[in-house]
Amino acid sequence: MVSAAPLWSVLLVPVVLAGLALVAVAGDGLLAARVAGRRPGLREALLPLAGIPRALVGQRRTPPHADQLLYRAGVLVLPVAAVLALAVVPLGDHVVADLDVGVLWFNAMEVLAWAALWLLGWAPNAPFTLVGGYRFVAQGLAYELPLMFALVSVASGAESLRIGDVVAAQQGLWFVVWMPVAFVVYLASVLAFSFLGPFDHPAGRDIGGGVLAETAGLAGLLLRVGRWLLLCAGAAMAVPLFLGGGAGPLLPGWVWSLVKAVAVLAVLVNLRRRLPTIRADRYVELAWVVLIPATIAQALVAALVALDAGRLP
Repeated sequence: MVSAAPLWSVLLVPVVLAGLALVAVAGDGLLAARVAGRRPGLREALLPLAGIPRALVGQRRTPPHADQLLYRAGVLVLPVAAVLALAVVPLGDHVVADLDVGVLWFNAMEVLAWAALWLLGWAPNAPFTLVGGYRFVAQGLAYELPLMFALVSVASGAESLRIGDVVAAQQGLWFVVWMPVAFVVYLASVLAFSFLGPFDHPAGRDIGGGVLAETAGLAGLLLRVGRWLLLCAGAAMAVPLFLGGGAGPLLPGWVWSLVKAVAVLAVLVNLRRRLPTIRADRYVELAWVVLIPATIAQALVAALVALDAGRLP
């Protein structure tokens, strides 16, 4: 049974998120070394972190005629949205924010990150960032609807938007077993709203970095950190939504929650390195022709199963 954690546990949310991000970045560094033909080791795992001191002391880049307020808002919103999203994710039997609409809250924070990326494309008043922002809007429209139907499937199966009820509904069988379409679409959406891996077209090299083109110094560091924090928050949320939360033998629930979150992170980081970038127009076509009908069918199956079980009036 998931219950609200003490108030002081709010301080643990950024700590847990930062720890997951370090694991993800280290794993990505090992994969990058393997792809480059180098032997993976501690040096390669820590190599992605070497740019942090340079970013902290790096020169700030300010495009002419940029809207500084919108630009700073876009940079700050990404990591803040990730922290707020993780606040509704249970760690074992406890959750910082036990909201009745936890599923909806998580989706709202993801949409907030979407808005932040658009601000980062618009605010610098530069062509490359603007093109990257428009690409992200097109990509966002294509992943958001399938993601919403995937979350509807979960809510229908649990008959609730509360994360604790979603976990309780999986005591007999995890949702990943009979909602595989929703699970796969959810994982793809996590990569998409983090604009990493096959969904990094808004930050593509063909447009000089896209939404990342005009970021440098501390702002650039916050933006890149925000991407990884969003990825980790999405991976952590997959655990209560599809993998039974902290359920597992022998170990405490909070340990199982972390183990499952790291396992999902490993899958996402591998996909980031192994899959090629998908053009926004190709993904839009795939989403409207395949993913949306598939997730609607998945939501219908979840509703019929819940109806047959007598949980719905």
